[in-house]
Amino acid sequence: MKKTLFLSPPSFDGFDGGAGSRYQAKREITSFWYPTWLAQPAALVPGSKLVDAPPHNQTVEDVLKIASDYELIIMHTSTPSLPNDVKCAEAIKAQKPDTQIGLIGAHVAVLPDVTLRENPIIDFVCRHEFDYTCKELAESKAWDEIKGLSYRDNNGNIHHNEDRPLIHDWDAMSSVLPVYARDLDITKYFIGYLLHPYISFYTGRGCPAKCTFCLWPQTIGGHMYRTKSPEAVGREMEEAKAIFGDKVREYMFDDDTFTIDKQRAIAISKHMKRLKLTWSCNARANLDYDTLKELRDNGLRLLLVGFESGNQQVLDGIKKGIKLEVARKFMENCHKLGITVHGTFIIGLPNENQQTIEETIRFACDISPHTIQVSIAAPYPGTELYQQAQENNWFSDTSLVANSGIQMSTLQYPNLAGAEIEDAVERMYRRFYFRPQAIVPIVGEMLTDPQMLIRRLREGREFFSYLKDRRSQGTAKTQSV
Repeated sequence: MKKTLFLSPPSFDGFDGGAGSRYQAKREITSFWYPTWLAQPAALVPGSKLVDAPPHNQTVEDVLKIASDYELIIMHTSTPSLPNDVKCAEAIKAQKPDTQIGLIGAHVAVLPDVTLRENPIIDFVCRHEFDYTCKELAESKAWDEIKGLSYRDNNGNIHHNEDRPLIHDWDAMSSVLPVYARDLDITKYFIGYLLHPYISFYTGRGCPAKCTFCLWPQTIGGHMYRTKSPEAVGREMEEAKAIFGDKVREYMFDDDTFTIDKQRAIAISKHMKRLKLTWSCNARANLDYDTLKELRDNGLRLLLVGFESGNQQVLDGIKKGIKLEVARKFMENCHKLGITVHGTFIIGLPNENQQTIEETIRFACDISPHTIQVSIAAPYPGTELYQQAQENNWFSDTSLVANSGIQMSTLQYPNLAGAEIEDAVERMYRRFYFRPQAIVPIVGEMLTDPQMLIRRLREGREFFSYLKDRRSQGTAKTQSV
């Protein structure tokens, strides 16, 4: 086995590339997701180490000290973070030239040839579902025999091996939880709508939905949901409880749509109830009342739901597969059952205009999830949205983030400018949160939970700072034009 380091490199302060970036995410408040994409292959490679630099405040200098002990370094990258990540690779190579360095992530899965040609410091990239590709690299298997690998040979020539099949035996996949316990400080990970400390991880990959903007199913995971059995997940949660005890207040199943198989979700929820664990998951806004009730009775606290828009034409245009009246009924049921919902919305999707933006704001206020996240439509390479933007000449800019780190609009339409899309994000946040229906529940949390009081005060300061930064960034952009 090669000494292998799985690395999420340092990034600049405030970086937020959106949902398709490698995290951290600034958004309205600073948030840190677990490095799930790196942790899974790390769990397959004995003796490897996982370093997640951003939440642990590790600098390039810190990373260089660690990297000096490793022969093989595999870094997670993304479209907005790639230039920054390549600089980190350059620093590692300058220190130890014989280090083998490669990249994983959606960007390199779609653009392996371009990535290698434009960044000669990178030795290889692992395409698509890369877990076993990483494992075989660590096992020193000949590079020309590793499926899913694109690489540069000793003469500088680039080769692309045949694709690796998707993983179907997920019960055979090692748990990431021991890797978390060994290499990460779980107190460093914050998400505004999850209890702290929390842990997020996957019980499978792939999503049957065909949303045109969604990055992972179109680039890595595919549209077939492949999962661990409820029994395997139950054993994993027993292991989690043994490892972390009462330190973890909430477990987040981060599968793209955990509830797409209702019977499996219910079976897993029964294990959570047996173990007395609080949990949350991603869900589509079409779960029926009886399923919601059973999940709640088995420990479900929160659902993360992508509503995206309050206009049906916009939803149909992105192939969301959800009707607004169904989403409304879903939210009515969640309110009745006391299930907390964090709703996500996207401004600037195709067919968007000022009227549809207003409809989305009103819809969000009407259904009133506990908290919301408002993103700008981000056309990542490999998605249908990216292809549409190219074909229709919708691109206004090639950068997904500003120098400040704030996500900016790269799209514009004949009847909607990029600046209008950006302005709508702040408008929607203000309209939603500055309502009694939003303020009262949050204040209630603060009064009943001392930890939540401290968190919400911190997040409140960050939220207002975020609004100020977004406004100043927009003003600077307008003046430059």
